[in-house]
Parts: sequence; structure tokens; C-alpha cells
Amino acid sequence: MEIGQVRQRRLSDDIVAQLETMILEGTLKAGERLPAERVLAERFGVSRPSLREAIQKLAARGLLVSRQGGGNYVAESLGSTFSDPLLHLLESNTEAQRDLLEFRHTLEGSCAYYAALRATELDRQRLSEAFAALQDCYSRSGSVTRAEEGAADASFHLAIAEASHNAVLLHTIRGLFDLLKRNVVTNIGGMYAQRDETRDMLINQHRALFEAIMQGRAEQARELSNQHIDYVQEVLSEVQQEVRRVARAQRRQQL
Repeated sequence: MEIGQVRQRRLSDDIVAQLETMILEGTLKAGERLPAERVLAERFGVSRPSLREAIQKLAARGLLVSRQGGGNYVAESLGSTFSDPLLHLLESNTEAQRDLLEFRHTLEGSCAYYAALRATELDRQRLSEAFAALQDCYSRSGSVTRAEEGAADASFHLAIAEASHNAVLLHTIRGLFDLLKRNVVTNIGGMYAQRDETRDMLINQHRALFEAIMQGRAEQARELSNQHIDYVQEVLSEVQQEVRRVARAQRRQQL
């Protein structure tokens, strides 16, 4: 039997594996600057030449970007699921807005389910902070902007995705973050105008979802997430019907 030589694993390969894991699990985010090479080398307990070799390998794979005199960054493209022109099309098209809500129905329900099952104490702390920020927006209804509320809402759902400990769900939500944030901003204006109850309903829905995840009630968390999206779809459908009725009445007046 012929036996080949065992190739010794390079130290830089171990560093690459660790950094890849940090990117995949979301510890290092798209566009985030890595700590200085000296700091990273100390944390990993390796020499700076080995660290530089690992960074060069990750840069060659498109995961990191090295800037002359500016440090090393996780590639921005890792956080982009859609191009900016496509984002604009999705935002301005009514049918695409419906498609996004249907997609959120499936995606966020799964995130909530797994977050309830897998959230660590640190995840719960981050989720609590995101929920508190969202509640603060609701309490300042007279002074908070739609953009602030949209960002807080999207950040709350992102915290749930992080707590799910599912890399595919997390990176999908992160890639959609800007679209999700803008979708919330677009939705809430019409929803608040359509139904006086909307703000209270959203407050209660988010609180119930938060509590279900914190208490580990996975099936209920998924159902509550689905009910939240169902409610948004219902109210927005009413908004769109009202817009069509107004447009129809205006056309008749012009005849």
C-alpha cells in the first residue's frame, strides 16, 4: 500500500479558518474594519507575518479588502443582496412590495422560531436592547421620524436573525436590511393614516414576539411573527384599495 506524505497545515490556514468563521457567523460584518494587525496577532497568539499571509488569502477570495494605510475591512459586497437600482425598483413597485412582505412572512417566522430555541444570554441582551430602542421610538410618537422608527424596527428583526444562529438566515436578513428598513418606513405612514389602532397593534405585536423568544416558546414565536406580517399585509391592502378608489373618483371628475 502506497502512503503519501501528510502535509503540515500552515498557521495562516488556521487564522483564515477562524476569520472565515467570524464572517460567516456575523461577528465580523460587511464593511467592518478589522482590529489593527498587532492587536489581531496578539489575540490569535500568532506572528504578524502569519497574520498578513492569512489576510492576503482572504483578500484573494474576495472576503477582505486591504486599503493602503487604512487597514483591512470585510468586503462591503458581502452585505449586498440587491443592487441599488434594483432596490429602487422594488421600493417603487406595488407588486414588489407585496412580494417582499410574503418573503418576510417565511423568513422572519423561521428566524423567530430558531431564535427562541437557540438564543444565548448575550443574544437575549442584544435583543432586549433592540426592543428597548424600538419601544423608545413608539413612546416618542410625536417627535420620532419615520426613518428612525424604520431603522429601529429593522434592527429589532435583525437582532432576532442574529439570535437564530443560522448563518443563511442571518446573511439574507443583513443583505436585505436597507430594503427592509425602507419598506417599514414606506409602510408605517400609510398604515397609521389608514387605522388609528395601528401603532398600538404594532407595539403589542412586537412585545408579544419579543417575550415569546425570550421565554423560548419557539412555535408561538413563529406564529406571532406570521401574525404580525399578516396584519401589515391586511392594512396595506386597505391602503392600496383606498388609493385606487381615490384615483378612480378623480378620473371621473375629469370627464
